[in-house]
Amino acid sequence: MNYKTNILILILIAGSVFESCNKFEDFPDIPAINFENFIVLVNPETGISERGVLVFSYTDGDGDLGLDKGDTLYPYDKNGEYYYNLIIKYYEKQFGTFVEVPILSWNSDSSYYDTLTFNSRFPVLTPETGNQAIKGVFQDTLFIYNPLSQFDTIKFKALIIDRALNKSNEIETGEIIRLQD
Repeated sequence: MNYKTNILILILIAGSVFESCNKFEDFPDIPAINFENFIVLVNPETGISERGVLVFSYTDGDGDLGLDKGDTLYPYDKNGEYYYNLIIKYYEKQFGTFVEVPILSWNSDSSYYDTLTFNSRFPVLTPETGNQAIKGVFQDTLFIYNPLSQFDTIKFKALIIDRALNKSNEIETGEIIRLQD
């Protein structure tokens, strides 16, 4: 090889190394999620499907996912629409049709049923340095046993909300068959 060929090879190698170091993934600023799996967990002592794990992947171009513990003022206040940043809806298949139903739990202090929610708040995921675009996988464990229901087939729908109040697309699990007593 001659001198010019060696220089050209070095330039190409240096350019490709520099290019690979500066490649960042680019995603839209509105978060996007994709359903990955729902894993049913059976209690070995009771033989009942009491819990399950919802697994989904996410991307966000500006990385503004998650809330701090102190994010409790408007619009993230306790009674506001954006207090929760992971919204999960529960459905039961009743006579061939999926119906969104509330999950009730007996409150012995008030002697009334309380409505439970699957919604939750997840912490800030924004990277401290570098590219703000993020991607990852969520796993959320959910109680799926509803002792007040006679139906054994359920499903969930979920979405996430970023700090700019952008809502992601909504994902949906397939049919989940619960083992009951």
